[in-house]
Amino acid sequence: MITIRSASERGNANFGWLDSHHTFSFGSYYDPAHMGFGTLRVINEDKVAPGQGFPTHSHRDMEIISYVVEGALEHKDSIGNGSVMHPGDVQRMSAGTGISHSEYNASKDSPVHFLQIWVLPEKSGIDPGYEQTYFSPEEKQGKLRLVGSNDGRNGSVTIHQDMNLYAARLATEEQVDYNLPANRVAWIQVVRGDIALNGQPLSAGDGAAITADESLTIQGQSNETEILLFDMAT
Repeated sequence: MITIRSASERGNANFGWLDSHHTFSFGSYYDPAHMGFGTLRVINEDKVAPGQGFPTHSHRDMEIISYVVEGALEHKDSIGNGSVMHPGDVQRMSAGTGISHSEYNASKDSPVHFLQIWVLPEKSGIDPGYEQTYFSPEEKQGKLRLVGSNDGRNGSVTIHQDMNLYAARLATEEQVDYNLPANRVAWIQVVRGDIALNGQPLSAGDGAAITADESLTIQGQSNETEILLFDMAT
């Protein structure tokens, strides 16, 4: 079964410097019908003004994945990591027993647009950790490229949860297929562009929960389409 979560139904927080849309309950946005899906707890689509960002704050027991769509995002944390992310970079930060970090738009001129994704870890109290890997457009064009997994295979970042995270870029009418195994669920997030998911139209910001054994056909409906697919244990 496929259940659509449309972009227009998401929660929204706009502080001027930050415009954030929440697929699931987050901060002051609370909807008991949308508290997460599977082990996914947060998908926030954030747009941050030039030179602005999130000052140092703390997390515990969460896998935090950042995926930049446009612009540059600067990261610093309490375990000594610092980097600037660009489109194509996937960053995983394991909060574990506790970590503090900041995220700022690295540009003084252009906004940064990124997805912040929280995944519940397979167990609490792991050591804090950090990883960042670049995946080229060619690796994702017309195919589902594994960018995150529990075992870090095929160069993907390691997520401390039974999850396979794929990214794909699709041109108009370009298609990828995915067979969801039994006893698994999936979430598809449209990062940009438009798709047809088993014939159902979805646009940028839309999501879809897949809750049964399904064969999925994902077809691009615009030339600049990008999606994420989360395959999770039930």
